[in-house]
Parts: sequence; C-alpha cells; structure tokens
Amino acid sequence: MIDVKRLILLRDLAEYGTVTAVAEINHVTPSAVSQQLRALEAESGAELLIREGRSVRLTAAGIALAAECEHVLMALERAQSTVRALDDQISGEFVIGSFPSALNRVVTPLVADLQSRHPLLRLRIVEAEPEESLPLLRRRALDLALIYRYDQLGTPLPGGVTTHKLFDDPLALAVPERLRPVAERDGIAGVRESPWIATPEPGPGRQILLHTCRNAGFTPVIAHSYRDLHAALSLVSIGLGVTILPRMLCANPPEGAAILPLPGEGRVVEAAIRSGTDAHPRVAAALSALAALPAVSAGAGT
Repeated sequence: MIDVKRLILLRDLAEYGTVTAVAEINHVTPSAVSQQLRALEAESGAELLIREGRSVRLTAAGIALAAECEHVLMALERAQSTVRALDDQISGEFVIGSFPSALNRVVTPLVADLQSRHPLLRLRIVEAEPEESLPLLRRRALDLALIYRYDQLGTPLPGGVTTHKLFDDPLALAVPERLRPVAERDGIAGVRESPWIATPEPGPGRQILLHTCRNAGFTPVIAHSYRDLHAALSLVSIGLGVTILPRMLCANPPEGAAILPLPGEGRVVEAAIRSGTDAHPRVAAALSALAALPAVSAGAGT
C-alpha cells in the first residue's frame, strides 16, 4: 500500500523541481525527503526518480504516479467529509486565509455569522495573498482561502483546489484631483506621461497594471512601489503619481484623490477549498455563510 504522505512529497517534487524546495515547504530536511521517496519507490515497485549527482528528475513512472496524487487526496477528503457529516454539531478548528483587502468587508462579517450560528467552531484567520494561501490550503494549513484572480493574466489554479466565485471586483483609475478632467475625457491614456505607482515585482497587481496600460498603447513609467495600494492613495492625493487598483481598495480615498471607473474586466474574488471538501460540515457552513453576506450578494467592488 502506498503511503499518502510520501505520495504528496512526490507530487511536490514534480511541481517544485528540487528536493530542497520540497523539504522547505514541508518543513523537513532534504535527507528526510530523499529517504521517504526511496521508501515510496519500494512501495510502488517502480523506479520513480533518476538521480544525477545532487539533482533528481522524475521518470515516466514517477510523473504518472505524481499525477494521481490529487485524485487520491480528493477521494480521501470526500471520505472524511462523509464521516464528519454525521456529527450532530459543527465544531473543531477552522482556519481561513484571506488577502488583506477582504478582511474587513468579507472575513469579519463571515466570522461573526459563523460564531453566532456555530458556537463550538474555533475560527482562526491568517492574512495571506493568494500566492501564499493556495499552497497553505493544499498542505492543509488552511481550510478555506479567500483569493482573487485576474482572468486576463491566465494564471491557472494549482491541482487539488476548487473555487467558488463570490463576486467581480472591477478596476479603477486613481489620479490627483487636478487630473480628473483629462482622465474622464481620455481614460488612462490621458495620464500616460504621469509617474505611476505599482505593487512590487513580482505579483498580479503590477502585472495587471502593466497589462492594462499596454493594452491602451503605452508602457507606464513606474516611479513608486507600494505593497498596499490603498495606502498609496495618499501619494496620489498629493500629486506624486497615478495608479490602477481594484474598486475594493477605493473605499474612503483621501481628499485630493479622484477615483474613476475603468472599462473591462477586473479581478474575480473566490473562495478556494481543497477538492473533495465541499460536503464537509465546516466547509459547507462557511460557503453558505459567504453566499449570504451582503458584501458578496451585492458585489464588494460596487
């Protein structure tokens, strides 16, 4: 019988490419990973790895077995959900990951509702951007992750993750008040010569700003780099630059900053769970509570 934990290590090796990376994300030593992978080869009766000095690569058998990992994990998650559905009450720890701008508008009312309805549920919140929360979700460090994606960037979901769409969050252009007339008349092309404010590299915030500007026919000159674009509105308000950001970040802009809607797609806000956990009582309760939130039903980006 194949050990599931060893199978996960093989999956991670297929995804991340090195034993060192697999060891880091699983919080074990490289030698422990190597030992477990050798044991997996013995269990499967097949050569899974080709060892070349200090590096390894998967054989055809290793690639095929790694590809089956998500199917195995999904079946186990479904089995556990079936058992937990027999519980009389919803209880236990439930860990929610969330990107920062959803904490006030979505997570706080979600937690308040869950606490009211299910007092035996122990809720824990972890602030994390999607590129951080999705690996945590797959490693069972989170039970649900609030994430966003820009469809126009074509970023695929990792294997073993299922998403439930919550709402669309359209993009907006933030400019100093003195530039409002030209921005209203010409859109982002009207402020193309302005200094631009973007999130640091790499990251979807900078990518979507560059993507939007290039679609308008220019490449912006990025003068300022801010991780928190809502905080960067203070730079906009005093005339130091312009930026593009989701409407969700535009609540209560400082005086002097004009917020203008941009046509086209923005980001999609989703609840991500491990595939196969939809019927787990804790997950189902959270998804139901999310769907009923005013910010979700109305669209938090509006």
